[in-house]
Amino acid sequence: MTASKVAVIGLGNIGQAVAANLAKGGHAFIAADRNVEKARELSEKWGSSANLSDIPSALTAAQIVILCIPFGAFSVFMEQYSEELEGKIIIDPSNPIAADENGGFKKIIPQNESAGEINASALPKGAKLAKALGTLGSALLRTAAYQAPQKNVLFYATDDNSINGYVEQLIRDNGFDPLRVGGLDQSIRIEVFGDLHEFGALGKVVTAADANDKI
Repeated sequence: MTASKVAVIGLGNIGQAVAANLAKGGHAFIAADRNVEKARELSEKWGSSANLSDIPSALTAAQIVILCIPFGAFSVFMEQYSEELEGKIIIDPSNPIAADENGGFKKIIPQNESAGEINASALPKGAKLAKALGTLGSALLRTAAYQAPQKNVLFYATDDNSINGYVEQLIRDNGFDPLRVGGLDQSIRIEVFGDLHEFGALGKVVTAADANDKI
């Protein structure tokens, strides 16, 4: 499979972890954030793998767009950049959570709904969505990557089998083994509080050998 142009949009904790993993593996990517100075400083740390860009240019140039932005910003972002996102593969690592009054987190959508299905309903024309890269917190997303002799797993979900290969290569380029859990109706399982999330019933990273019997 030929290399695809990948853009990491939003350089918060998850975006930084994804970018650092790509840079560690020597995989080129486009980096963009609303805070241009922040993006410039981070890109310098990632070296020649990172190509700094403004957001509209990054979206136009990329084939695969990793939207590392809060769940609540997704629909507005996709509407704002609908032309640039037409026909693109959009990777959604978001989790529909917010801080609660006890210092923890709470789900901000109904318990039986998922960010993946909600965000899919706002896709621009021809765009295809995969829920991926959000099954671990940012700390483990960094430290659990590129393990040997067996890599750890990152789960993903998508309704479109035509993009499986692209999503799986992206996960491998982040230093993990990919494992599809099904369509977007299964994405609730790989979001926070789901049975396959670090902050859910699974509670840890697993290898493919350990994960297959959980799907």
